[in-house]
Amino acid sequence: MRKRFMRITVLMVVILSLFAGILTGQPLSEQRQAEKLTILATTDIHGNVWGFSYEDDKETANTGMARIATFVEQVRDEEQYVILVDNGDVIQGNIMTDDLYNKREGEHPVMRAMNLLGYDAMTLGNHEFNFGEGLIKRIQMLANFPVLAANMARVDGTMAALPYTIVERGGVKVGIIGLTNPNAPRWDGEKTDPFVFSAVAPAARRAIDIIADKVDIIMVVTHVGIYPEYDEEGGSDGANKILELCPEVDVLIVGHDHNTVKEIRGTTVIGGARNLGREVIRIDLTLDTNKQITDRTIKIVDMADYAPSPLIREHAFIIEAHEETRDYILGGPVGDDGTRSGGVFGTALATFQPPNEIRGIPEGKLRDTAVMDLINEVQLKNSGADVSAAALFADTSDIKEGDINYGTIFGIYKFDNTLYRVEVTGAELKAYMEWSAACYNQWVPGDISISFDPDKPGYLYDMFAGVDYEIDLSQPVGKRIKNVRFKGKPLSDTQRLTLAVNNYRYSSALKAQKLVAATKEWESPNSIRDMLVEHITESGTIAPKVDNNWRIVGVDLSSPYRDQVIKMVNEGKLDVPYAKSLNINDLKKQGVIK
Repeated sequence: MRKRFMRITVLMVVILSLFAGILTGQPLSEQRQAEKLTILATTDIHGNVWGFSYEDDKETANTGMARIATFVEQVRDEEQYVILVDNGDVIQGNIMTDDLYNKREGEHPVMRAMNLLGYDAMTLGNHEFNFGEGLIKRIQMLANFPVLAANMARVDGTMAALPYTIVERGGVKVGIIGLTNPNAPRWDGEKTDPFVFSAVAPAARRAIDIIADKVDIIMVVTHVGIYPEYDEEGGSDGANKILELCPEVDVLIVGHDHNTVKEIRGTTVIGGARNLGREVIRIDLTLDTNKQITDRTIKIVDMADYAPSPLIREHAFIIEAHEETRDYILGGPVGDDGTRSGGVFGTALATFQPPNEIRGIPEGKLRDTAVMDLINEVQLKNSGADVSAAALFADTSDIKEGDINYGTIFGIYKFDNTLYRVEVTGAELKAYMEWSAACYNQWVPGDISISFDPDKPGYLYDMFAGVDYEIDLSQPVGKRIKNVRFKGKPLSDTQRLTLAVNNYRYSSALKAQKLVAATKEWESPNSIRDMLVEHITESGTIAPKVDNNWRIVGVDLSSPYRDQVIKMVNEGKLDVPYAKSLNINDLKKQGVIK
C-alpha cells in the first residue's frame, strides 16, 4: 500500500510539472537547473567554411567549419546544455571571402554556415574591419546571433556593436562579453575611421558592472592574445590585464595569435585555439543547486578526427559558393560577357623560388629571389615610386613552372591589400629597413645557419627594391642596414624619394611606429593581387629574374661539420633551427657532433 502511494505521488508530481510547463511555455528540460554547462568556442577560422585550400585546389585534412559542425553536433547529442561562440577573424582569409563574397552585397557563405551551426554570439576580430564599415554592417544584418564588441563605439559616441549578450541554459544565465582588438586602426587605417576603440580590460570591467547581478556565469570572448602585442606597459591589448581588473571572470576565450591556450588560473578557465578551424575549445562547468561552479575542465579538440558534416557540405548555397570559388581560380563556365572568371592567365617558364637548403628555413628570406622581385616590380610599375617594399607572407610562397592561375597569385600574396605611395627621406627609409631587419637573430661565432626572432612574425619582414643594401647580422637590432645606394650613389639621410608600400604596412609600421612623417599621396584603385594578375596576363609568359640588390653580410657559416649537421636536420634527426641558429660550439657541448 505504501509503495502504491509513493508511485501515485511521483506520478502526480510529474503531471503537475508538465502542466506548469504548458502554462509557462517552457519545455520541462528548461525548468530543471543545469548541473553541467558545456561551452564550445572557435577563433580565427579565416573564412574556411568547406575545409579547402583554394590556392592549391585541395581538400584539407583537419580544418574547416564543416568538421567543426560534426563536432558540435556530437557534443549537442551528448550534452543537454551547450553554448557556442566565435572569437572573430572569421569573415576574411581566402579567395572565396576576400575576392568574391566580401565585395558583394547579399548572403555570405561564412555567415550562412555560422547560422546553420547555431552560434550564440561572435566577437568582431581585427580582420572583420579589412573591408570597412559596410562589411561590419552586413555581418550584423546577416547574423542570427549577437555580434559583440564592448570596446568599440562610433565616433559620435553611439553604439557600434552590442557589448554583451545573456544566454540562458537550464535556468543558468551566462553573460557573454565581446571585446575586439583595439589595434584594428593600426592595421586598417581609414577603414576604421567610423569607429573608436578602447582598451580591453576597462571595457570588460564596465560591462561586468552592468550585468554582474543579472547573470550566474561571466564569460569574456576577446580577440587578443594572453600577452600584449604592442602595449607591453599598459596591457590595453592583452587578456592578462582583463584578469587583473576582472578577477570574477569565469571563462576567458582568447585568440588572434593562432596559439593553443589551455589553462585554469584560479577560478578562471582560459582557452585559445589554432586558426582555420583546426581546433575547437571545449569547457565543461559543473554547477551546484545554487548555480555555483564546483568543477571546471578544458580540452582543446583537434578537428583531424572529425569528418566534414553534410550540414555544411550539402547546403546548396555553400556548395554554390565553393564551386564558384574554384571556377574563379581554375576557369569556370563562360559568363554573359564571353569571359571566364578565372582560369589560367599565364605561364611560368621555370620555378621562381630556390629550394631550401635547410628544412623549414625559407630561402626566400635569406637572399633576393624572383618572387619578391616580381611583386616589387609590379608595385613600382603601378605606383611610379622610386622604392618598393613587400613581404613574403608565407614561407612556402612560390610560382611553380607551368600554368599560372589565381590560386598561384593568392599563394604569393595572400592578403587583399591596396598599394600606397608616400614620400620618405633617406633617414626614414633606413629606419624602416632597420625595423624590418629586426626579424633576424644576431649571428654569433659558431653559427652555421641564419635564424629568426620568434617574436617577429615572418610577414613583418619586408624586402626592398629600387635601392641596393646589405644587412649586417653581426650587428644588433637597429644597426644592421649598411651601404644603402640609390641609383648607384650612397643614399643620404636628407634625400627625398617616394616609397610604394601596402596599406597594412603603412598603418601598422610606418605610422604606428612613427617611422615616416608624410602621409600617403596616392592609393591604388585595385588590390596588389589584381595588379599581379594584370601584369602576368599582359606578359603571357614570365621567367624568374633576380637582380640581387640586397644580401646578408657579417656572417661566417662555414664549418667542416656543416654538411653533416644540415643533413641531420633535413632527415629529421635535429629540430628545424628557425628560432635558434645551428651553432657548432653548442652542438659539440650537447654531444651531437664529436
